[in-house]
Amino acid sequence: MQRYLRLYFVDAMSAMAQGLFASLLVGTIISTLGSQLNLPVLEEVGGFAKSMAGPAMAIAIGCALKAPPLVLFSLAAVGSAANSLGGGGGPLAVLFIAIAAAELGKLVSKKTPMDILVTPLTTIGSGALLSYLCAPAIGSVATAFGQLIKNATVLQPFWMGIVVSVLVGVALTLPISSAALCAAFGLTGLAGGAAVAGCCAQMIGFAVISFRENRWGGLLAQGLGTSMLQVPNIVKNPRIWIAPTLASAITGPIATCLFRLEMNDPSGGVASGMGTCGLVGQIGVYSGWVSDVASGAKAAITPFDWAGLLLICFVLPALLAWAFDLGLRKLGWVKPGDMKLDV
Repeated sequence: MQRYLRLYFVDAMSAMAQGLFASLLVGTIISTLGSQLNLPVLEEVGGFAKSMAGPAMAIAIGCALKAPPLVLFSLAAVGSAANSLGGGGGPLAVLFIAIAAAELGKLVSKKTPMDILVTPLTTIGSGALLSYLCAPAIGSVATAFGQLIKNATVLQPFWMGIVVSVLVGVALTLPISSAALCAAFGLTGLAGGAAVAGCCAQMIGFAVISFRENRWGGLLAQGLGTSMLQVPNIVKNPRIWIAPTLASAITGPIATCLFRLEMNDPSGGVASGMGTCGLVGQIGVYSGWVSDVASGAKAAITPFDWAGLLLICFVLPALLAWAFDLGLRKLGWVKPGDMKLDV
């Protein structure tokens, strides 16, 4: 049972996030560059990439499940159907339906002389049927839950700023996909801003407090890559996780209450769970600003906006995590070498 839980809810979800990143998120970045540089060809290329989000997610899930080639290729149609019919909760619909279709396709793969027909028909047929039957409901539930979180954050920006920031930040460091979670529930707006704050606190926090052990290589690997690299060390000494988590509990409400930092990136929330990984979170916030200015929801991008982005994403996580870690080291809870990476 544990093996299947890890396969479906860790490996498959992480792969789905990569598929979403390689299509919707990168497409959004390219489109934003095109609009800012007045290059229509980039906007068009970005549009092509964004339109392939469903197939990319489903194929990525198939790869994680080690699907045979005919099953893997057939999942493109399944992903397109599930994502389209799932609406705002499309990514969550793709996750469940692509897993089911892939497993059904694997059951019949290479079992008959007509494999070239039977396997694609089974995979696409089951995936399409499940998409029609289940995707709208899954999408509605995901959208409703995400909207509940967003509404709660608007009504209670301080407490929900803490909750969202800490939980999404913890998810980013754990071997699960914070980007997939944010995309599945469409965490945008203030809730998305809190999610960005939590992710940045983990990544920048660990990068700074482990600098004495890992130097510049570790700083870049964690600060621009992922804090997930620290999981083996967290297992050995969970106390090393205290400093960045406390930092996220502080930067989250500062983001929501003081700077009103919002993530309104057109990617639908995936950038909210990326933190400083490739600076995707910051690019997402900027893309949201651009979209809001274009729609009239925001008058202009102000120096206060930029100050908030820099403080929430880089300066405060570094200072707060460093200060908390210093106290933990004086208590003897964290010792030299506890955060050493093989990088």
